[in-house]
Amino acid sequence: MKGKTVDEDLPRADQAPGAPHPRETEQLFGQEDAETAFLTAFNSDRLHHGWLLTGPQGIGKATLAWRIAQFLLATPPTDDGLFGAPPPVETLDIPPDHPVAHRIQALAEPGLAAISRSYNDKAKLRSQIVVDDIRALNRFFGLSATDGGRRVVIVDAADDMNTSAANALLKMLEEPPARTTLLLISHQPSRLLPTIRSRCRTLRLSPLTPDDMQSALIQSGAELPNNPDHLAALAAGSVGAALRLLNLGGLQIYAELVQILASMPRLDRPRAMALAEAAAQRGASDKFELLLTLIDVALARLARTGAIGTPPAPEAASDEADMLNRLSPTPQAARVWADLAAEVTARVRHGQAVNLDPAALVLDTVFKMQTTASR
Repeated sequence: MKGKTVDEDLPRADQAPGAPHPRETEQLFGQEDAETAFLTAFNSDRLHHGWLLTGPQGIGKATLAWRIAQFLLATPPTDDGLFGAPPPVETLDIPPDHPVAHRIQALAEPGLAAISRSYNDKAKLRSQIVVDDIRALNRFFGLSATDGGRRVVIVDAADDMNTSAANALLKMLEEPPARTTLLLISHQPSRLLPTIRSRCRTLRLSPLTPDDMQSALIQSGAELPNNPDHLAALAAGSVGAALRLLNLGGLQIYAELVQILASMPRLDRPRAMALAEAAAQRGASDKFELLLTLIDVALARLARTGAIGTPPAPEAASDEADMLNRLSPTPQAARVWADLAAEVTARVRHGQAVNLDPAALVLDTVFKMQTTASR
């Protein structure tokens, strides 16, 4: 559109499709413990310069990072003064009409830098955060140092940094600029350099309860499904995962997968062919990736059923419990399904690496499942 830059027209790496940007999320649900831990450190005047926000993807880590950033920038450092220390702060909430809140919403806050995967010269989103993205912070620190206030950096996600970018950020953590707080979002902290992890204080966020999940989805404007238990079972406490399922028809895809499994060992071939062909349609790459994820979920739930002797609750689709009990009745069956899950993961990675037709890849996986069900 006229007046927009390329970056404004293209998807953002730090925003889930169909969801508001984390800075636009009005309320964070289910992460009171993490907020309290941060405020305790702030009120005790032991605010660490590096914070690592960890937990599964889509549970509010980025939203918390933006809340912390807004809070810090709207709460300048103060001396005790004549009347002693100010009272402890009890919330990260900042009024929406605060000047800092306005500037953050407009992406015009000079004390805040947000780093995520950037676009290259061909307007293609990079697969990693590169060293130039991190080095750009040197200019940010230089320009923002004149006012004497706080500065905040958000890296979303730190897992995306390549080696050079990680080493550049490590230097900043080792010698942090004055009055600077770095907020690193990490879905898989084991992928980070151990030296980065050791120089940050960790805030661990937890998957959301069904009630908090529903509240977060209502806030996002999502249309709730007829059976919210199915969504809760598949999303596993992640609002991001729930929105992906809702936007891409994931509940219907998983229901079809359950019916195909329920037909085994005979296999409803027309149904399997239809599922595979839907994954191979032009422009259906997102649904194909979601289908692969849901196959992993189904295999994991089969393995769990045999291992513990009862299906996971609640059901993720109608008639799922009967299917799970029949196909995975024993610990021995659980091990077979778990082995298949590992084999399928390896085969899918290989298939994607050699650009195997998505329909062929799905059918190959379904036939492997049929063979396992026949044992």
